Amino acid sequence: MRIDILTVLPDLLVSPFSHSILKRAKEKGVAEIYVHNIRDFATNKHKSVDDYAFGGGAGMVMMIEPIVLCMEHLQSQRKYDEIIYMSPDGELLDQKMANSLSMLKNVIILCGHYKGIDERIRRHFITREISIGNYVLSGGELAAAVFVDTVIRLLPGVLNDETSALSDSFQDDLIAPPVYTRPADFRGLKVPDLLISGNTPEIEKWKHEQSVERTKKRRPGMFKE
Repeated sequence: MRIDILTVLPDLLVSPFSHSILKRAKEKGVAEIYVHNIRDFATNKHKSVDDYAFGGGAGMVMMIEPIVLCMEHLQSQRKYDEIIYMSPDGELLDQKMANSLSMLKNVIILCGHYKGIDERIRRHFITREISIGNYVLSGGELAAAVFVDTVIRLLPGVLNDETSALSDSFQDDLIAPPVYTRPADFRGLKVPDLLISGNTPEIEKWKHEQSVERTKKRRPGMFKE
């Protein structure tokens, strides 16, 4: 899977993609992640990427020209399945969406900044808008990092144990059950006896019951759905 990220602050995305699972995915050749500075496609001498909004109002707006030029440069080299804009009013990212998007081959992600992007970009060039929550960030870079992490970890070969992702929270519309590890007794705080009994059928039954109870308590709306 190849992901091209368009941003005015590329340095913000250096660390998230240089460690842990995402670093491993790149080293294995399972995922390619490229960050492009939109300012490199600005056409005036000041390399401007934003300007005042027509009609007035506070805040600057990202200009259409450098963004479209950057997109067209990438599209001249390959076909993209989706051009995604990280936006607080987009579709809310969930596990089902991540599962679906992990099947794509080439994706462009546009990170907004300032007061947002010229509406013509959203109407004529973006194919999908995605939000990571009902709140506003200073820019789309952190949202893009969350999105990439969520999707890339699902690709075959990324996790050491590929069954691990299948047992994550929300994969079966339930929150994951509690987990424990050694020591079995820490200062009198003990692991449930069942988990160290070796009775696999009963353990699996217990895990499912715990998932159901946690979902009822912590995500009642999701459980009703």
